Amino acid sequence: MGSVKTKRMPRAVRERQMLDAAVQTFGRRGYMAASMDEIAELAGVSKPLVYLYLNSKDELFTACIRREAAALTEAVRAGVRPGFSADRQLWEGLCAFFTHTAQNPDGWSILHLRARTHGESFAAEVTAMREDIVALVTQLIAAAARDGGSPCSNDGGNPGHRGSGLPEREIAGLAEALVGAAESLAAWANATPGVSARQAAATLMNFAWAGLGNLMEGRSWSPPEPD
Repeated sequence: MGSVKTKRMPRAVRERQMLDAAVQTFGRRGYMAASMDEIAELAGVSKPLVYLYLNSKDELFTACIRREAAALTEAVRAGVRPGFSADRQLWEGLCAFFTHTAQNPDGWSILHLRARTHGESFAAEVTAMREDIVALVTQLIAAAARDGGSPCSNDGGNPGHRGSGLPEREIAGLAEALVGAAESLAAWANATPGVSARQAAATLMNFAWAGLGNLMEGRSWSPPEPD
């Protein structure tokens, strides 16, 4: 009798299994504590095969960062649908952001915590992702400032309800602050039982976007005079 031939698993499928196992291991144990033996066992492959596909632990970790960063960025951009008002687009984007980080806690752990503490090359990968999201939020705030009026209003961008606008530097700073708040809130929400993605998004909208409404209408907070 002839030997039975088994169908080989496609490379892309096998590599995805390895990355899935690596994301879980790195996300939960950290870069230093994670072992290639553990990753290989979780993926159901031999350790030499992991090295054959991904060369080294560093390259495996980088591949995990890039995959998770691309997935998060794609989710946020897909959530920000054109045609809506700036605040509605931001709301949808925040919901997509918090939904993704809640559904992929190990991937978010890699992006928010693990990659930032294990070398400049890893941190640079996360910085590139963050810059993409900040640029998107900057566009939304700039659109609200350009249209005028409160970004939280329901007037649909009524030209008769215009505010004072915002300087570009302030818009950039607000975008950075909003993204930073979203990152911290996602970490908190993932660690706090019972907090849904919509609840987290609403918390941030109430905190940040409502305040932006005051700025658009010229009601900014002024610091006290120095003693």
